[in-house]
Amino acid sequence: MNVSTGGRRLLTRGATTALVCAILLSPAPGHAAPGEPDPRDGTSIEDIRAELDGLYREAEVATEAYNAANEKAAKQEKRLTTLRKDLTRAEKRVKDLRDLAGAAARTQYRGGDLAATGIQLLLGDHPDQALDEASQARQAMRGLVNVSETQKTAREELSDQTEAATKQLRELKSSRADKAAAKQKIEKKIATAERIEAGLEEEQTRRLAALERERARQAEARWTGPGGTPVGSGKGKGKGSAPGGGTQASGAAGKAVGFAMAQIGKPYVWGAVGPSSYDCSGLTSAAWAAAGHPIPRTSQAQWGGLTRVSLSSARPGDLIIYYNDATHVGMYIGGGQMVHAPRPGRSITTAPAASMPVLGVVRPGA
Repeated sequence: MNVSTGGRRLLTRGATTALVCAILLSPAPGHAAPGEPDPRDGTSIEDIRAELDGLYREAEVATEAYNAANEKAAKQEKRLTTLRKDLTRAEKRVKDLRDLAGAAARTQYRGGDLAATGIQLLLGDHPDQALDEASQARQAMRGLVNVSETQKTAREELSDQTEAATKQLRELKSSRADKAAAKQKIEKKIATAERIEAGLEEEQTRRLAALERERARQAEARWTGPGGTPVGSGKGKGKGSAPGGGTQASGAAGKAVGFAMAQIGKPYVWGAVGPSSYDCSGLTSAAWAAAGHPIPRTSQAQWGGLTRVSLSSARPGDLIIYYNDATHVGMYIGGGQMVHAPRPGRSITTAPAASMPVLGVVRPGA
């Protein structure tokens, strides 16, 4: 073997070795979409957690928008059905009045005018018949006036009903468009989060779970802090038990808590209200409906429509509303714990009531 040949073989072997090393050392194909950071490129587990939280939060915000649009569309569809029935009745009434007006006109024509009737009384062979026809004529005249006025009113009502139905149809189409846009956003955010989670290595998944457990421990401590300090108050309310701790659920609240707890383990599915799956407000609304006290469907409507109580007086069955935009809700079960449907990919479970930023507490049936 000459030097040049040996040199080429050494170079070839060296290049092959370098290529193999490059393949072995390079990261495996990720699951992130183009333009999205691969969760295994050195990003800290805290940053990964923050990114996932952000994606699922955005999906939940869109879910509330979807639920609200869905509720609105359902009411609009019901209203439109009623309006269409009213419209049909109005159209029939106008037709009946038109027929009645024609009959009255024919009656008047047969009776003649009053002057002709007077001549018949003087010259006719049948004066009784002439008087009868005169009476019919006067009645027909009054009937024509009444029918004409009623026709005018009926046509106005028909016009109003037509306009109302047309407006309701436009609003329904708008709500359906909002619903479709929210659905698209939900699916996009969830898909992105799922790609990130699927791309995590086993060790990262383990560390992520450990981080969530630590956060839960800290959240529980925040709710039951020294002196029973309520979340976010910054001050103690005196020595004693934590807010709501030790209070037992009873009556309708007890039924609502029992229903919610019986759903533990069922999956979170956005837009779902049971019986096999729920989203956060779907669970709370279904629980209180089962207790005989229907409440609004969405967490935002629950926050806006139910009686608000102080955090320090929270008791089992009350609803804890989270985030400034009221886009998550859980049911307080006592002892600083709540039951809720967390997010896509998770099941209904209990968690510390201070797991998320608390907006306030509402009490159904109060």
